[in-house]
Amino acid sequence: MTKPKPWISLGGIGVFAVLLLAVAPLLLTDHWLNNLGKYCCWAIAAVGIGLAWGRGGMLVMGQGVFFALGAYSMAMHLTLESAGDRVPGFMVLYDPLAPLPAFWEPFRSAEFTLLAIVLLPVIMAGVLGYALFKRRVKGAYFAILTQALAVALATLISSTIRETGGDTGLSDFKYFFGFVLNDPANKLMVYLIAAGLLVVCLLAVWQLYRSRFGELLVATRDAEERVRFLGYDPANVKLVAFVVSALMASIGGAMFVPLVGIITPAEIGAAASILMIAGVAFGGRASLFGPALGAMAVGWGQSSLGSTWPEGWTYILGLLFIVVILFLPNGLSSLPARFTGRARRRPDPQQPAPVIAAAELEEVRS
Repeated sequence: MTKPKPWISLGGIGVFAVLLLAVAPLLLTDHWLNNLGKYCCWAIAAVGIGLAWGRGGMLVMGQGVFFALGAYSMAMHLTLESAGDRVPGFMVLYDPLAPLPAFWEPFRSAEFTLLAIVLLPVIMAGVLGYALFKRRVKGAYFAILTQALAVALATLISSTIRETGGDTGLSDFKYFFGFVLNDPANKLMVYLIAAGLLVVCLLAVWQLYRSRFGELLVATRDAEERVRFLGYDPANVKLVAFVVSALMASIGGAMFVPLVGIITPAEIGAAASILMIAGVAFGGRASLFGPALGAMAVGWGQSSLGSTWPEGWTYILGLLFIVVILFLPNGLSSLPARFTGRARRRPDPQQPAPVIAAAELEEVRS
């Protein structure tokens, strides 16, 4: 199967950008536009998972950790912005005389918050990835460890009610960097920022895929020992992909907060991380658009079916996931290639059998 030309993927990103940034605001109601913004946040995280898992072979089942770093950094700033000079209301309920925790104070600054959204996941993923990849931890061990971190972080936040709001989370945000969130124009602005960031992430991953690094990442996934024999350190290659994936998850989490208006441990734990993985697998983990579209589809299912059938929509999602794994292991994005492949392999009745067999053998070899 031949690779699509770079300009075709770039044109697809352009069409996707027009649909998100120009067409959607004109056609959708405020409610569905806000939901679409939420799906874009999950898609941003999914694009990073596609880079790490689809191209790098690292099953990152704990992206909720990095999603939480961005989400809670943004939520803490918005909470302090809404509270003004006062201590946030949920803290006063537990101890009216207690001061603001020291680690909250820097998040009064918008600049510090933006830096935290970027630097915290980069530092944490860099340290964690270096420790794991240098020791050649991979496969199921890597997946289980990352998921355990997501469970541990969600449990920690649930148990720190006084500092983080616990299971009820952080909510009741009134401002977004000085803009009133209830204003429809500002809601549109927040949506456009989230959609624009998704387009930027797709462009970044598109560039990485066609670069020398992208080739090394695929080679590391398929033949790590050969890459090491050629003089490259596979740990460094995987580390870069892991850090970029963590950064995208943090950005998605940061934009999720002003769009949804709340962040709780339920949005960052093991279940949330598995939903991200399911969306990526559903769309096609190795493709450019598959992870984003799959995550948006799963998000739509959660919003639509979850409201009408809250206890049963996960069964539908699980059934779809099983069907895709059994019949479309490369996700829905592999459907066009399958159809074109069948059309290409369809025998010509006017061609002799030896010629057909030779053509099929040459296709297998290529």
